[in-house]
Amino acid sequence: MSAPSELRLPGALPLGTDVPLPPLLEVTQIFPRPRIADVAAAVRDGLRPLVASLRGRRIAVTAGSRGIRDIVPALAGAVAALRDAGADPVILAAMGSHGGGTAEGQLRVLTHLGITEKALGAPVLSSMEVVELGRTPGGFAVYLDRNAAYCDGIVVVNRIKPHTAFVHRFGSGLLKMLAIGLGKAQGAAQAHRLGADRMPQCIEEVARALLAGGRVVASVAILENAYDETAAVEVLPPAAIPEREPILYEQAQRGMPRLPVEEADVLVVEEMGKNYSGTGIDVNIIGRWRHPTIPDPPAPRFRRIVALRLSPASEGNAQGVGLADVVTARLAGAIDFAATYLNAVTSTYLERVFLPVVAPSDRAAIQIALRSIDLPRPEAARLVLIPNTLHLERLWVSESLLPALVGQPGIAVGPPRPWDFTAGGDLAHLT
Repeated sequence: MSAPSELRLPGALPLGTDVPLPPLLEVTQIFPRPRIADVAAAVRDGLRPLVASLRGRRIAVTAGSRGIRDIVPALAGAVAALRDAGADPVILAAMGSHGGGTAEGQLRVLTHLGITEKALGAPVLSSMEVVELGRTPGGFAVYLDRNAAYCDGIVVVNRIKPHTAFVHRFGSGLLKMLAIGLGKAQGAAQAHRLGADRMPQCIEEVARALLAGGRVVASVAILENAYDETAAVEVLPPAAIPEREPILYEQAQRGMPRLPVEEADVLVVEEMGKNYSGTGIDVNIIGRWRHPTIPDPPAPRFRRIVALRLSPASEGNAQGVGLADVVTARLAGAIDFAATYLNAVTSTYLERVFLPVVAPSDRAAIQIALRSIDLPRPEAARLVLIPNTLHLERLWVSESLLPALVGQPGIAVGPPRPWDFTAGGDLAHLT
């Protein structure tokens, strides 16, 4: 197999690059903005009563691969609370099969997120080895990270938000961190191969088994607002997690950002990546799941989706690239296929890593998307340009979508934005 950098692309596309692009207007969205000013203090103060009796004990604190904005302050607060109690905290890489499924790769992911021993004042440990603690009533193996198994307790830290592989009364959060994050690649594979229907059952049973075993001493649930800021921190004792998480999940759903239009011809995503969503491009935002058993919602709907870049924080993992129809050679060249395919095979959703049409430049990618659909006047196409699927407070839409924005609360339309292509056809602000 040729390396991505060796992809042979035509210097000039045979379909031509004379497709006119629609003018863009800047759009600002105003969302509700509850937020916590001092996340570290909120975590530290919330944990203190729950960890006060842990003097002399080694306690693991989970750190996942998601791009949680205030994960470093949150972990720092947990470390401070444990040190104040006389405990010995360590940070654990808890992220299923991400990071290429290697201990070193998962450490690199954490480093990209700022999670280091220097930043937190606690060792950061990573291992892909697990121990099997037993079986649940449904027959699921209870896997636990070997480093966590050698500790005297676990503080589970994670953000609550909708999942991208199933729809249930809970999503990605504390239960998932227990069953998949601490279950490493084996725990992730066990849950994902069950499909969207049975995966939640597996997650909940495994998580409840770990909780019943007394290893978890506390948990920290993080909720974010639509600006990717910490909206709330809730510290929970272990027994409260299964009942409280679905309530927090409902709050998280209400706080998510959204696109201001329900239908358009083309959606252009400037950057995809694991730091924005587990699928690189959040299926809950784009309305396209490409899932064998979960139908797409009625809205939003985009006839074509274009992705231009893969974030460096993804470490080459392009999970979700198959959600796009067209990508650039720059994005394709950044893919680590071993890491991407491991994640895809573990999740079982191969469709989400099928390589789309590859274009030589940003301009060509957008033009291919426009050319491939029946548009009498491409310059009048309904087009949306977003930086990624996590930050949607500022985006750009074509003038043809202006009527769809009129009357919407919290929407401000700004001046036109010219396309800033370089001589090579790439967007200048992305180079």
